[in-house]
Amino acid sequence: MNLIKSTGTFSFFTIISRLLGYLRDILIAIFLGTGFLADAFFVAFRIPNTFRRLFAEGTFNAAFVPSYSTELTKGKKKSNKFANEVFNILFLSLLVLVLVIEIFMPIFVSLIAPGFVNDKEKISLAIDLTRITFPFLLLISLASFFSAILNSHNRFAEAAAAPIFLNIILIIILTLSKLFDDKLVYYLSYGVTIAGFLQLIFLYFFVKKNFKLHINFQFKINNKIKIFFNKLLPSIFASGVAQINILVGTIIASFQASAVSYLYYADRIYQINLAIAGIAIGVVILPQLSKYVNQKSKKKIDLIQNKALELSLFLSLPASIALLIGSNEIISALFGYGQFDKLSVSNSAKALYFFSLGLPAFAMIKVFSNFFFANHDTKTPFYISLASVLLNIFISVYYFNIIGFVIIPIATSVSSWFNLILLFLVMRKRKLFSFNNIFINRFFKIIFASILMGIFFKYLILFFQKELSFDYSYKSIYLILSVFLGLLFYLFISYFIKAFKLQDIKLRY
Repeated sequence: MNLIKSTGTFSFFTIISRLLGYLRDILIAIFLGTGFLADAFFVAFRIPNTFRRLFAEGTFNAAFVPSYSTELTKGKKKSNKFANEVFNILFLSLLVLVLVIEIFMPIFVSLIAPGFVNDKEKISLAIDLTRITFPFLLLISLASFFSAILNSHNRFAEAAAAPIFLNIILIIILTLSKLFDDKLVYYLSYGVTIAGFLQLIFLYFFVKKNFKLHINFQFKINNKIKIFFNKLLPSIFASGVAQINILVGTIIASFQASAVSYLYYADRIYQINLAIAGIAIGVVILPQLSKYVNQKSKKKIDLIQNKALELSLFLSLPASIALLIGSNEIISALFGYGQFDKLSVSNSAKALYFFSLGLPAFAMIKVFSNFFFANHDTKTPFYISLASVLLNIFISVYYFNIIGFVIIPIATSVSSWFNLILLFLVMRKRKLFSFNNIFINRFFKIIFASILMGIFFKYLILFFQKELSFDYSYKSIYLILSVFLGLLFYLFISYFIKAFKLQDIKLRY
């Protein structure tokens, strides 16, 4: 496997999806802003979207791929039998869960958005919208199962492309918004569920080559299945800790007007880099790491671990610096239109600034967690993630009444660095990871190149200060230009000081 090529394939479709997602969110910002309707929709959307990220962006992989890869070594018949048993249990369990939550939706939404309870109109709307979007959980979870099988066979493009359906459908609905008027949020919610169904059908079309589906609820829960599902929940929690922290943040933010919206728009920005620097790399390396663990090939394990960490830092560190420097200009250029006023820009930019402090940690957690998952250990990252989430909750709740919603991204970043440090210390203690000389050498070069890029990017923002101002009509064009020039500068410096070499693209692991 070529790590950079495979990551590039996954990242390409992810970037397409995220860019369409930005277009979707720009339209939402224009038509809904950060008011009453936006808050209700984002709560309804947050639930299925969180599960989409939890299941589709590598967390289901964390439990399934190592187990499925082990069965693949025993032959196609046994791997297919194992996969079908997992699918049937997953399907039945999620179907029951969705039906139960639909029945008790008022209680569920009150738990997710307790700050809405005192506003009868707002809580009622959130309940209605969540009822519409919640079946997405079942559909996207099954779609993620198909994605995990494809990833196990080193097929990453189809799984990465599937989320595009969601953004295309919502964009179509938003462009026709004048037809829907005050019913727009309802049609958006229906669009979410329809998109989940289309993703499921799309992935099933491609997975048929590697997996023959057989739906049968007369299954036996053997020891292999017990082991898998015992790993599943801890792996979802551990690998999806960033998303869980965001969900926790949404719950707390519901007590402050428009805070849910501010956090949502900020989250959308830093997630694109996280998808590349953490999720893409994590998804790509797991099948190969699992293979080398089964083969007990220590040399290859160390090589791919170091390269994955290096690539994650190479992508996340400059992005973090750029977001810190240009948070206000970025939010303004992307969302500062229509109902999204200067106050919305300012508050969303504050959230983005503090989220960006944790970006390298978010990305490396995705990579580090897979080092444990490849060794069939989901409990250790689970316990560490649990401690991280509890720390996040404590900081957020304790300081929320003092400084407001801003504490949520601060707490998320602090708890993520805490999570990363604990993962690293445990790995070092258990000798699961050791730095090689190439990584150590490039680590300092990546830091140096990132700092120089930050200085250059700051200069670009000051140079285009007028063009990037809130009232300038074409500010997004100048933002894209600034980002593009900053990226070119970073790549040039990295190549010049040998933080990156062209030969890396051809290396196989």
